[in-house]
Amino acid sequence: MRVKRYRRSKPAVGRRWRRDETDIKIKGQWRYLYRAVDSDGNTVDFLLTAHRDKEAALRFFKKAIRQHGQPDGVTMDKSGANKAAVDELNKEKTKDNDIIIRQNKSLNNLIEQDHRHVKRRTHPMLGFKNFRRAQTVLAGIELVCMLRKGQYRQKEGGPISPAAFFYQLAE
Repeated sequence: MRVKRYRRSKPAVGRRWRRDETDIKIKGQWRYLYRAVDSDGNTVDFLLTAHRDKEAALRFFKKAIRQHGQPDGVTMDKSGANKAAVDELNKEKTKDNDIIIRQNKSLNNLIEQDHRHVKRRTHPMLGFKNFRRAQTVLAGIELVCMLRKGQYRQKEGGPISPAAFFYQLAE
């Protein structure tokens, strides 16, 4: 509920995204947290999936584009599933409206470092026991990270602290 309420008031993100996935252990099996940040390091979106394939990557991109609009370009690692998903999105669009793909590991350092915020919280937990609970906890972790980055602004225009945000939700 908090994440849905936050998403409605989330400000716009940049037009160039960096996209990557990280591993999360659930019931002793590795699952995948797809994440994207813009060129300023602001979180675009995230999605926890059971598989790391074209369908999961496509689902993530469609969700992020539905929320924030189409990016001008996406930087990602050399994963074939990610490129196939963006290629499929580009097939549906005109040539001048294509998403530019950059596959370069060193250009993706921004999101690789951004994974630390999530890993720092999840590593001491030694994994999750339930997929739905993992989704809930990871959504909360991502929300707090976005608040710390200053991605949520009060009506007066200034950034809001995580504590003040949660106090507003309780009112």
